[in-house]
Amino acid sequence: MGIAAVSASLVVILALVIIIALVVISNIKIVPQAHAFVIERLGAYHASWQTGLHVKIPFIDRVAKKVSLKEQVIDFPPQPVITKDNVTMQIDTVVYFQITDPKLYTYGVERPISAIENLSATTLRNIIGEMELDHTLTSRDVINSKIRVILDEATDAWGIKVNRVELKNIIPPREIQESMEKQMKAERERRAKILDAEGEKRSAILIAEGQKESAILKADAIKETKVREAEGEAEAIRQVQKALADSLKMLNEAAPSDAVVALKSLEAFQKAADGKATKIIIPSNIQGVAGLATSIKELVSADTNVQK
Repeated sequence: MGIAAVSASLVVILALVIIIALVVISNIKIVPQAHAFVIERLGAYHASWQTGLHVKIPFIDRVAKKVSLKEQVIDFPPQPVITKDNVTMQIDTVVYFQITDPKLYTYGVERPISAIENLSATTLRNIIGEMELDHTLTSRDVINSKIRVILDEATDAWGIKVNRVELKNIIPPREIQESMEKQMKAERERRAKILDAEGEKRSAILIAEGQKESAILKADAIKETKVREAEGEAEAIRQVQKALADSLKMLNEAAPSDAVVALKSLEAFQKAADGKATKIIIPSNIQGVAGLATSIKELVSADTNVQK
């Protein structure tokens, strides 16, 4: 009986140790990164545990809420809104928010996500109601900024910070969509015509510039040809003048007699007479020259007879 009693006691002690160990282990909590645990003690808020290892008192403390501190995104369904000019549209929004105070988030408002959705829809209706349709379609950034400011101020009491609000879609009525599509089509056609006109204008400019350059090149070629011809003629004249000067120089160096000079004069007169000139001015001493030429001819003839 003594051995049995001891064995039973050991079993009870071992069971108690195991139970205590399980209780202690179950009350050891590890808070992961970017999270927080809201702890209540005897039903009242006690603490907000941040990242790390924590131990709560069994049966006294409890984890009331596990909160993610990461930035979160909520895509709300389309909301019907009416513009200032009485056009009903469907607008859906996307809200980017982050929990900054786990305690306020836990105890500040019941169902905080639903509260943000309702507040976002109400704010959107108020803002769009002060704007006309055209202004609404072209002022997304303005609308986003106004909604974000209003939501951020309202959610501070809930431990939430609204970082950004985006209008995902703005869906006007079908008839307005068709009108807008026609307007955009007309605008595209107008721009296409403008581009075509600019292309034709550019092409005409290029053609005109090409013709201008061609005319300039042609004129330069004609000018170059005339310059070369003039240079050739000038060079020929220089050569003739040089040859004449050389012949006169040689004639002067040979000391010609008066008879030779007279003959050269007659040759020059003969060339002038054989030209196409209708009038010839005869120098006053031409008769003397002619007489001299006759005397020379007679002397030549007499010399020829004597030799015979």
